[in-house]
Amino acid sequence: MSGGSNKAIFGAITANVAIAVSKFIAAGFTGSSTMLSEGIHSLVDTGNGILLLLGIKKSKKPADDEHPFGYGNEVYFWSFIVAVLIFALGGGIALYEGIKHILHPKEITDIIWNYAVLISAILFEGTSLLIALKEFNKTRGNSSFYRALVDTKDTSTAAVVIEDSAAVTGLVIALITLLLGQITGIEYFDGIGSVLIGLLLLSVSTFFALECKSLLIGEGLSKDDIEKINKILSEDKDVTAYKKPLTLFFGPDEVLVNLNVNFKDGLVSDKIEQIVDRLEYKIKEKIPSVNRIFIEAETILTKRKKL
Repeated sequence: MSGGSNKAIFGAITANVAIAVSKFIAAGFTGSSTMLSEGIHSLVDTGNGILLLLGIKKSKKPADDEHPFGYGNEVYFWSFIVAVLIFALGGGIALYEGIKHILHPKEITDIIWNYAVLISAILFEGTSLLIALKEFNKTRGNSSFYRALVDTKDTSTAAVVIEDSAAVTGLVIALITLLLGQITGIEYFDGIGSVLIGLLLLSVSTFFALECKSLLIGEGLSKDDIEKINKILSEDKDVTAYKKPLTLFFGPDEVLVNLNVNFKDGLVSDKIEQIVDRLEYKIKEKIPSVNRIFIEAETILTKRKKL
């Protein structure tokens, strides 16, 4: 999935660089706090894209003596950093700017700049979002969008989807509040727009940080995947009993599976090796993300059952 992640991230970075520059120029001409918040948002998203690429690159480092299972979790660490940056820089600064302009409102000038930049930005961000969604949907299956977003282990692609979705939503908020301010003549709408964008980013970053945290502290396979492993073990004629599989993600496509299995009595070592190879093949066939399986032969179990 790293190739797809890279494509989505490069698309997001390209869009955000162009949009950030145009937003800051518009903010300079108009004095709009909403536009300034949006410029900061795009700048943060650009930096986040670079951090995600760094995380993907580091996660591909081969295993060594200090990290025998590899560096797959690097992508989760850098995704968590991205979530924090969205919270602290994107959401925090937008909220600050909004409150400041509500307390001390000022007239927005050259408003046509804002409209031109916002409409262009929606088109650019929308294109970037479509690219990210295309990559995300490749592994989504029949799950709902929200369920797939919660369940995905490819946090780099998820980060781009979340950021771009927030960006498009933020741009729509900015456009609506700008229009309301022009129609009503109420200067507070500019600051209100910035506050709403800040709250949006704080909510998004909190959601994403919690998802990354779960993977960082040791998340395992889903219940459905565990049931697939149980089914394989229960249906094998040479397995008489087994304990609950222990699993752990070391990256989007790197999963460790530990099994305690009781084999039929009287089997010679060569036969047990064949059974182990058979079980490993079936598990990897059903769950392609599993790349390491350790099977320990138990002698204390006597019945075919899951303990």
